[in-house]
Amino acid sequence: MAWSIADVARMSGVTSRTLRHYDDIGLLPPAWIGSNGHRYYEEADLLRLQQILLMRELDLGLREIQAVLDSQLDQVTALREHHQRLLAERDRLETLARTVGRTIAELEEGKDNNAMTKINRPENLFEGFEPRAEAEAEVRERYPAQWEQTQQVIETMTAEDTEQWQREVTAQMIRIAEFMVAGTPVTDPAVQAEVDAHYQDICRFWTPNACAYKGLGQTYVDDPRFRANFDKIAVGLAGYQRDAMAVYADARLS
Repeated sequence: MAWSIADVARMSGVTSRTLRHYDDIGLLPPAWIGSNGHRYYEEADLLRLQQILLMRELDLGLREIQAVLDSQLDQVTALREHHQRLLAERDRLETLARTVGRTIAELEEGKDNNAMTKINRPENLFEGFEPRAEAEAEVRERYPAQWEQTQQVIETMTAEDTEQWQREVTAQMIRIAEFMVAGTPVTDPAVQAEVDAHYQDICRFWTPNACAYKGLGQTYVDDPRFRANFDKIAVGLAGYQRDAMAVYADARLS
């Protein structure tokens, strides 16, 4: 069975213009083009579109999405990973909704009773929020010199510089994920070349020695905030990156 581009647009909410753009860049070509010039899509194409939309929800760019899709060998495994991340995000948003709802109820109760507003358990105000500020404070306390050096570099970066850097970081994570999915050993020269690029990028902000670079790799695994970022690309990527960084540190930084 096949669906026209108009059918797919209606079902998915994606405009025909966007679908044609996805075809033009090779992200989602149709199964075939009819004699009338219209694009037609089959079930496999709809599943690919679903994955594209899922990764757009995770804030990946189109180039990154194409690299991830082209590197995946098992569609069921890929969908299961997306499902797990979406469930985790759903749980977080439900917690946030309860937090806000509870705060509204307590504020309204104080207003109805003409009493001074009182929050029964202040810690509940922050349930469900991701601890970004806490993570920054932790890094600043543990690595004050590196923090200061990093901040000096960041202050010189424009918004465009920051966006470009973030895209480069994501693209590099995807390239390393492709090696992981292909079963390439972390000792492979191609993998180590990517790790060298990663190390050089880190050195834009601070220069870790072998011990510090290994520690950074371990942080990617141990800290759920870092690991979640890697899991957005591929589950298990943080561990693969850590192991590759350890090999690099022993060979190049010791």
